[in-house]
Amino acid sequence: MNRIKQIVDEIKSNNAKPIYFLMGEEAYYIDKIADYIENNILTEEEKGFNQMILYGRDVTIEDIVSNAKRYPMMAEKQVVIVKEAQDLSRQIEKLADYAENPQPTTVLVMCYKYKTIDKRKKLAKTVAQVGCLFESKKLYENQVSEWISGVLKGKGYQIETKAAHMLVEFLGTDLSKIDNELSKLTLILDKGSTISPVHIEENIGISKDFNNFELRKAIGDRELVKANQIAQYFAQNPKSNPLVMTISLLNGFFTQLLLYHGLKDKGKINVGKMLKINPYFIPEYQRAAKNYPMRKVAQVISGLREADLKSKGVGASNLAHGDILKELLFKIMH
Repeated sequence: MNRIKQIVDEIKSNNAKPIYFLMGEEAYYIDKIADYIENNILTEEEKGFNQMILYGRDVTIEDIVSNAKRYPMMAEKQVVIVKEAQDLSRQIEKLADYAENPQPTTVLVMCYKYKTIDKRKKLAKTVAQVGCLFESKKLYENQVSEWISGVLKGKGYQIETKAAHMLVEFLGTDLSKIDNELSKLTLILDKGSTISPVHIEENIGISKDFNNFELRKAIGDRELVKANQIAQYFAQNPKSNPLVMTISLLNGFFTQLLLYHGLKDKGKINVGKMLKINPYFIPEYQRAAKNYPMRKVAQVISGLREADLKSKGVGASNLAHGDILKELLFKIMH
């Protein structure tokens, strides 16, 4: 986030770099930086002659360099943005020669999504010296909740921990999808509001009571009735609650629980650090550890692998996913 703020501040101060190479697994920040450059370096009047959007699949490196070497018309700068530049991965190193001597009146933006260039090679080293080499790394699942809180805080909102985790569970770690849903919520709710699980349920369609988050908690607390109620709801709504996602989440939970059992220092700070979880959830792991000794946890992980195979048709081609989940819950909680 600090790096992004630095990039924006440089542009605001009229110190834009001649080349921005934006790369990495997380497309969200690549798009945000490119959009900021597209919307803020040139005036609306200047954009007509001096701003060009190209797509990697339609151009060559030679085409990009040719456009970048043009002089601006009736403006101090021109902007050339190349979207989906990863489609040029086989020839991308050819851009190194231009990067060594970029046109000072051009701002060239390369949006190289879902992968990175080799930082040991000439292009990366040259861009880092004369321009901006930015890598947008994918956030881990345990980091996304904090990111949600940070984004909302910047907009004047707060969010309950459970509500943030419901979003992560339902939408995964795709920041663009999450940001779209947050934008909907901030349009509906008054500034200063605290987003709750009820808001998520009513406006995004995620059940606050019947979701993987609540299933994990019910299993950890050995609440058999509640776990079976959630499983029944999942069986009736399979598209919204795919079994593969449920098994993956439970596998992650019990793998962390196995790690918890192996910790000598079970203080909150160390547990949060080693398990990479929000301190809010530590009591959940403490309770689950009492209910599931290490040997049982190992058995559960084995059962989860078996259920995963069954969900993919191995050894249970005619078994409904709802039945696989019910069978799994019985094995875990007995």
